[in-house]
Amino acid sequence: MLAVGRWWKLAGVWLLYTAFGMHLASLAPLVAVIEPDLGMSHAAMGAVLGAWQFVYIFAAIPCGLLLDRLGTRSALFIGALLMAASGLARGLAQDPGQLALAVALFGLGGPLISAGAPKVVAEAFRGAQRGLAMGVYITGPGVGAILSLTLSNALLMPLFDGNWRLVVQFWGGISLAAGLFWLVVAGEPRVRPVREPAAGPFYRDVTELLSLPAVRLLLAMSIGVFVINHGLGNWLPELLRATGMDLAQASLLATVPVAVAILSALTVPRLATDQRRTRVLAALFLCSALGSGLLLGGQGLALIGGLVFAGIAWGAMMTILILTMVEIPGVGARRAGTAGGLFFSVAEIGGVGGPVLLGLLYDRSGGFASSLWLLVLIALLLMVAVAPLRRYLGGQAPCKHRTLDEDRTSS
Repeated sequence: MLAVGRWWKLAGVWLLYTAFGMHLASLAPLVAVIEPDLGMSHAAMGAVLGAWQFVYIFAAIPCGLLLDRLGTRSALFIGALLMAASGLARGLAQDPGQLALAVALFGLGGPLISAGAPKVVAEAFRGAQRGLAMGVYITGPGVGAILSLTLSNALLMPLFDGNWRLVVQFWGGISLAAGLFWLVVAGEPRVRPVREPAAGPFYRDVTELLSLPAVRLLLAMSIGVFVINHGLGNWLPELLRATGMDLAQASLLATVPVAVAILSALTVPRLATDQRRTRVLAALFLCSALGSGLLLGGQGLALIGGLVFAGIAWGAMMTILILTMVEIPGVGARRAGTAGGLFFSVAEIGGVGGPVLLGLLYDRSGGFASSLWLLVLIALLLMVAVAPLRRYLGGQAPCKHRTLDEDRTSS
């Protein structure tokens, strides 16, 4: 019964993370309709689309701390409510400022989902099943984005008589439904969330996590991974168009790494057992370097190979970094929420900066070659960072449910 229950929990987390992806992509296919309706320029729309990320950076750590204090059942439901409220508010916006605030609201709910998901997995799964579970839930945002991008104009706009407001509110309704489903499958916590003594400062968990060298290195590596994932992911269609393709061809080929990434997320984390994890990470960073390098060729088999290698790396780099952080001795399942919030807060610096940096390089050089060489360099630096990470981990057995306090007690 317990085994069945945890897989239902994973289904609930996957649905929440799928709704997360739906919201991420909900405005992009509707830009051509929203801009004239609200009198917006492309620059204003760009600011609106990025509003949630700036909130996310500052909200991720407090959301992680909230997760560890409230527990995943309540905290993830709050995240779903905030995402639903963001969808509702987007449909009610009467000017660009109101729309930006509505999108920014997603930056408060999103971290509860993205940091809460690995905490649920850390609490419910162990060993190879933990890697599989992380690989499963990480496919959610990709599936959600694909659904939003493909259904918004093809199905929902005709269904709602061309009313974009009802379309974005529909995605908000999906978030609410996912939250209610999560409440049902999560059940009541068997153990009440542990609260820190009143004398302890609110950020004690964060400072103690940052005292661990392996955590600090993983956070630095996360920035590089997000520069690669978000930078190449956001610019890939334009990169493909720069090779001479039309929009339809570029859009079709841009789905190749997405499909490969889903397969990678479902398979590679299972291979990243305790003994092989750093070697798998190094192999993924090599795939990323090869992917960006082959895309420099821009044609034929080199292009397809670059897309495949990039997809392999996209699908598993972040997952295995999070898995490694959660299982560091001194972190454990109880602090997994704080660790996840810290991870995404720092990593999103690369998520925001990556697309901007690649865009600046394109403006200066007139092409994507310098951007791709930068991504190759970052991937190679990440490979180099694996060696000190292996030393910091020190060959210790991964922490299943231990915490810093428990480590002190045992020592």
